[in-house]
Amino acid sequence: MSAELSDCVRRSLNRYFRDLDGENPHAIYDMVLGCVEKPMLEVVMKHAAGNQTVAAEMLGINRNTLRKKLTDHKLL
Repeated sequence: MSAELSDCVRRSLNRYFRDLDGENPHAIYDMVLGCVEKPMLEVVMKHAAGNQTVAAEMLGINRNTLRKKLTDHKLL
């Protein structure tokens, strides 16, 4: 599964670079995290039945960190 996700990211980034059309890339790290983090949080929260403690454990992060990320992505 992680190889499949890695391949998806790799293909998307290659497409991003191909489509730049001469423009300089910038803030790629933030762009990728911004694209991946919200859907990941949505799916994990669904699988945790909305339980933030369970979701935080699944993600391997602190519950307060999860809450901040949920707030940042307007998922609360």
